[in-house]
Amino acid sequence: MKKQLQQKKQKKKKEKELRKQERQENSTGGSLAEMIAYVDENGVITDTPPEERKEESSEDKKDNT
Repeated sequence: MKKQLQQKKQKKKKEKELRKQERQENSTGGSLAEMIAYVDENGVITDTPPEERKEESSEDKKDNT
């Protein structure tokens, strides 16, 4: 009985290792740059970074009020 339990444990461990290895081989290798998403001013998610726009400084905002 003990031998059977040990064999089952070893078999499960080997199967788990095989599944892990298959996952690693088939992974897309998601780098950080591929995972980043941007939200534009309309709330739409895109994969391209938004254009940099010049923001008004806090001094300009004070003059307008």
